[in-house]
Amino acid sequence: MASVKLEDCSQTLELNVNIKDEEETIGKSVSHGHIETFSTSREQQQDDHRAKRSHHCPHCEEIFPFLSKLKIHLKIHTGENLYSCTDCGKNFTTSKALTAHQRVHTGEKPYSCSDCEGRFSRRSHLKRHQHIHTGEKSYFCSDCGKSFSLLDTLKSHERIHTGEKPYSCSDCGKRFSQRSHLKRHQHIHTGEKPYSCSDCGKCFTTSSDLTVHQKTHTGEKPFSCSDCGGRFSQLSSFKKHQHIHTGEKSYFCSDCGKSFSRLDTLKSHERIHTGEKPYSCSDCGKRFSQRSNLKIHQRLHTGEKPYSCSDCGGRFSRLSHLKIHQRLHTGEKPYSCSHCGKRFSQRSNLKIHQRLHTGEKPYSCSDCGGRFSRRSNLKIHQRLHTGEKPYSCSDCGKSFSLLDTLKSHERIHTGEKPYSCSDCGKRFSQRSNLKLHQRLHTGEKPYSCSDCGGRFSRRSNLKIHQHIHTGEKSYFCSGCGKSFSLLDTLKSHERIHTGEKPYSCSDCGKRFSQRSQLKRHQHIHTGEKPYSCSDCGKFFTTSSDLTVHQRTHTGEKPFSCSECGGRFSQLSSLKKHQHIHTGEKSYFCSDCGKSFSLLDTLKSHERIHTGEKPYSEC
Repeated sequence: MASVKLEDCSQTLELNVNIKDEEETIGKSVSHGHIETFSTSREQQQDDHRAKRSHHCPHCEEIFPFLSKLKIHLKIHTGENLYSCTDCGKNFTTSKALTAHQRVHTGEKPYSCSDCEGRFSRRSHLKRHQHIHTGEKSYFCSDCGKSFSLLDTLKSHERIHTGEKPYSCSDCGKRFSQRSHLKRHQHIHTGEKPYSCSDCGKCFTTSSDLTVHQKTHTGEKPFSCSDCGGRFSQLSSFKKHQHIHTGEKSYFCSDCGKSFSRLDTLKSHERIHTGEKPYSCSDCGKRFSQRSNLKIHQRLHTGEKPYSCSDCGGRFSRLSHLKIHQRLHTGEKPYSCSHCGKRFSQRSNLKIHQRLHTGEKPYSCSDCGGRFSRRSNLKIHQRLHTGEKPYSCSDCGKSFSLLDTLKSHERIHTGEKPYSCSDCGKRFSQRSNLKLHQRLHTGEKPYSCSDCGGRFSRRSNLKIHQHIHTGEKSYFCSGCGKSFSLLDTLKSHERIHTGEKPYSCSDCGKRFSQRSQLKRHQHIHTGEKPYSCSDCGKFFTTSSDLTVHQRTHTGEKPFSCSECGGRFSQLSSLKKHQHIHTGEKSYFCSDCGKSFSLLDTLKSHERIHTGEKPYSEC
C-alpha cells in the first residue's frame, strides 16, 4: 500500500491509493525464470485487475483508471496549480484544457474534416464527427444490441439500463448519469453563462450551446443525410431526422404504449401522464414540462426576438413563427384540405378548416354547454357570461369585448374607410359592409324566406320580412297605441309625435326624422345614382329603390294580404291596401277634422287649407 501526499498552502491531503508494485502480477507468480499460473479464471483475473487499478476520489466518489488522472482531478478540490482563463476567469486543471477552452473566445478551429470541410476546435470533436462519414460503430450494448461509434457514448448509454447516476450536485444533491448533465445543472445554482456570442452578445452556459447558436449566424450545416441530402446544423437534429428514414422507435411508454425514436422524447411524453413540470420561470413562477417551452416563454420577459426575416426585417421570438411569416413573402401554402382542396400556409389553420367538413367542435362552454370549433371562439363567447370588455376606446371611453370591434368602432372617430368597391368606387369603414354592398352589383341574395320564397341580400332584411308572415308586433307606441314588429320602426314612428328631426343636410340645412330620408335627399345635391338595373340600365339613388324596381321585370310580389289574398311588390302598398279591410283612419286634419288612413293622404289634403303648391306646372 503506497501513500501519496499532496500539499497545498492551506492544507495537506493524505490519500491512500491502491497501487500494485510493478513486480507483482495478477493471477501469476514469477519464480526462478519461469511463470507459474494460478487456476483463477480469465474473467476473474480481469475483474480483479480492474478493481485493483481503480482509483477513488475521497471527495466526490468519482473513479479513475489511472493514478495520473486522479491527481489531475484532485486539483478541482484542492485548488492547487489551477490554470485560469484571462477572458472569463474559468479555472482548469491542465494547460491543455485551458488551451482548448480559449478557442471558445478566439473562435479558432484548427481541425478540419476532409469530407465536408467542417471545422472543430478540438481533435476529439473532429474524430467524433468523422464517424458520421465512415458510419463506423464498433461498440455494442450487451443489453439491447444498439451500436455506438465511441466507447464513452456506449458507457453513457449503458447507464440507461443500469440506472446508475454517479454524478451528484454538491448544492442540492440531485444525481445525474452524465457529467455534462451535472455541469449544465450546476449553472442553475451559479447563474453562470461564461460563453458569449461575438456576433450578437448573447451568453450561454455551455460552449456546446454557443457553438450551436453561432451556426444561426454562419448558416453552417455540417451534417448531411445520405438518404435525402438534407443538411443540419446540429448532430442531434441530424440523428432525429434519420429516424424518419429508418422508422425505428425503440422506446415505449408504459402508460399508453406509444413508441418513440428517442429516449428524451419518451421522457417528455411521460410528463403528460405524470403532470410533472420541472422547469419554472424565475420571473413569474410559471412552470413547464419542457425546457424548450420555458426558454420560449422567457422571451416574453426579456423581449428577445432572435429570428429575423431577410425580406422585411421583422423579428420573431420563435423560429416556427419566422417560417410561417416567410410564407407571406413566398406565397407558399404547403397544407391542402383532402375534402375541398383549399390550401393553407399553416397546419393549424388546416386543422381548424377541416372541422367545417367534420363538424367537430372540441371546445365547450362550462356555463351554457355551447360548443365551438376554435378555442378563440370559446374565449370570445365566454365574455357573454362574464361581461368582460377588455378593449376601450381612447376617444369616447366605450368598451368592447373584441379587439376587432374596437378597431371598427375607432373608424367612427377617424372617418377612415379603407375598403372600396371595385365596381363603383364607394368606400366603407367595415369589410362586412363592403361585402353586403357588393351584392347590389352581383345580384346575390343568399337568404330566402321559407314561407314565400322571397330572397334577400341581408339576413337582417329577411328577419324584418318574416314578421309579415308571423304578424308579430311586439313594440307599441305610447302616443297612439300603434304596434310595430321592430324596435327601430317604433323609434322612427315616435318622431311623428315628437317632431324630432335629428338628421340634417350639410349642404342646405334641411332636417329629417330618418337617416334613410337624409341619404335619399343628399342625392339631390350630388346627383348620384349609383345603383343600376341590369335589365334596363335605369339608375337609382338607393338600393331599396332598385330592389322595388327590379320586381317590375321579375313580376315578384312577395307581400300578400291575409284577408283577400291580394299580392303586392312593396310592403308600403300592402299596408295601404290593408286599410280597406280594417277601415282604420289614424291621421286627422287639424283644420277640418277629416280623417285619413295614410299619412301621405293627410299631407296632400292639408295643402287645400295651406294653399301650398310644391310642384311646378310644365
